[in-house]
Amino acid sequence: MSEILDHTFPTRLEGFKEGALLLIDKPLNWTSFDVVNKIRGTLKAKLQVRKLKVGHAGTLDPLATGLLLICTGKFTKKIDGLQGMPKQYTGSLSLGATTPSYDAEMEEDKQFPIDHITEELLQKARTKFIGQIEQVPPMYSALKKDGVPLYKLAREGQSIERKSRTVTIDTFDLTNIDLPNVDFLVDCTKGTYIRSLAHDFGAALDSGAYLTGLRRTLIGDYSVENAIGMDEFAEKMSVF
Repeated sequence: MSEILDHTFPTRLEGFKEGALLLIDKPLNWTSFDVVNKIRGTLKAKLQVRKLKVGHAGTLDPLATGLLLICTGKFTKKIDGLQGMPKQYTGSLSLGATTPSYDAEMEEDKQFPIDHITEELLQKARTKFIGQIEQVPPMYSALKKDGVPLYKLAREGQSIERKSRTVTIDTFDLTNIDLPNVDFLVDCTKGTYIRSLAHDFGAALDSGAYLTGLRRTLIGDYSVENAIGMDEFAEKMSVF
């Protein structure tokens, strides 16, 4: 577990150089790097510097929202420790179909029956994913093969064998069931792909599933309830 860093918004510009941790509520359709680049550009302009270290501690997909930890200045050295913290997500999945990306970014490519799926079957299948499990990352991911992100290869029609990884899921609760839609809450370790969890959950039901919504609510003891949106970030920066 990383040391707990103060995430109080700096009251002076130099505080961003000395080291700041910003809790950002990532907007829908923004990449994590979009957020980093926007914050870096704003800070560089305010500080009137050509270079400033800014990074994030854990990628969120463009279709996901929620907590993104942004480190600036000397706090970028803390990123590795922050990335290792456990995470919590809430989200939704749709049963009866799959997509190549395992989420709603792409069109459905296969359909499956769901008439046999009951709440009892859902709850039984859910328990198979609690504890240490082996998980294969999606082909549409930022993992790299010879320096090239897999999602770029996938868009070229290539499919690369991916090694499974061991992850730990402490909680996988189904919070609302309204077939074909299921809402859930997950507590998990670093490196867990919630899109893969949705895909594998569908397969365990002898059906298919893909992620339709995802929100990261916790990273360690940091909560999205204490995060600010990009509009609020801009407002706070306007006082400098």
